[in-house]
Amino acid sequence: MTVGTSIPLAKPSVGPREEELVLEVMRSGILSLGPMGRRFEEAFAAYVGTEHACAVSSGTAGLHLAVRLAGVGPGDEVITSPFSFVASANCALYEGATPVFADIDPVSLNLDPAAVEAAISPRTKAVVAVHIFGLPCDIEAINALAARHGLAVVEDAAEAVGARRRGRMVGTHGNPAVFAFYPNKQMTTGEGGMVTTDDPELHAQLKSLSNQGRSDAGDWLEHDRLGWNYRLDDVSAAIGLGQVERLDEILAARAAVADRYGELLRSTAGVTPPAVVDGDERSWFVYPVLLDPGVDRNAVMAQLQGEGIACKPYLPAIHLQPFYRARGHRPGELPVCESVSARSLALPFFAGLDADDQARVVDALRRALDAVA
Repeated sequence: MTVGTSIPLAKPSVGPREEELVLEVMRSGILSLGPMGRRFEEAFAAYVGTEHACAVSSGTAGLHLAVRLAGVGPGDEVITSPFSFVASANCALYEGATPVFADIDPVSLNLDPAAVEAAISPRTKAVVAVHIFGLPCDIEAINALAARHGLAVVEDAAEAVGARRRGRMVGTHGNPAVFAFYPNKQMTTGEGGMVTTDDPELHAQLKSLSNQGRSDAGDWLEHDRLGWNYRLDDVSAAIGLGQVERLDEILAARAAVADRYGELLRSTAGVTPPAVVDGDERSWFVYPVLLDPGVDRNAVMAQLQGEGIACKPYLPAIHLQPFYRARGHRPGELPVCESVSARSLALPFFAGLDADDQARVVDALRRALDAVA
């Protein structure tokens, strides 16, 4: 890549196998509710290590269904992280409940279990535990406090496919776990998501609710509960199946890119690379660095973008988004999250990112940091 060429923030890794499977679906004439969807679900469940998987149209759809099946309803509260994509909180609102934010750990950037416990009230019904940036949260501690207080747990694993918590795959800790497959994720179906579980009854309800509340008897136009059109079509499932077959390869390639960034940034002042947590295996979703306090992030971003290098503040604090400010949230509520959110910066990151381009990114970042010092 030449110096003047732009480097994108993200790019999916798709190839001949995905094309082959998409053509198989197109030639079959069965574009939805066909065998490819079931093949994708079975392959994904086998990869994660759960008994069941239900493909859905997005990670957001999966979170909505999981929260609904946790019994969340009007008047309830759902504790979640303020440092996540907005769907982690919005899924409670879909059921008339109130999202309650607990602050995050300053190292892992995941929910602080002590903050979660402090946020529990008589109205608390569930916890949506986010595995942010592909690094597992302390799910054992969250499960334990939820058990003590009689709460349901939903795992937002949208960014964590293939991650391991102390050797155990994310998605196998006894809760419904929701994965997402937008094109910037580790694996993609274009749009789409998956909910995994070992509970056959929960799986049956997920399948029904995601398919317009269709009857358990399977009759085509019989509906015995309120449902949604949250299905994933077979063309998307074909891409997903190809991605699952190649997932170890994709994750290894992304880890190699992350390792190169770590080496390049080792002697770079003013920036902290993503944390390494002993015993946990991160599934690399994005490469978010933290700028030192006082660094003008907007100025750094402007200089990077001026050199053709994509970057984004990753992530804005949910409670300070305009919609949530309108609901009464204000700065100062969650100081760790707010500090991290104000300093986070995602660099270009994807499986095929060239080593020379990575060096160009880091050189440009150093120049930008020197310019704003």
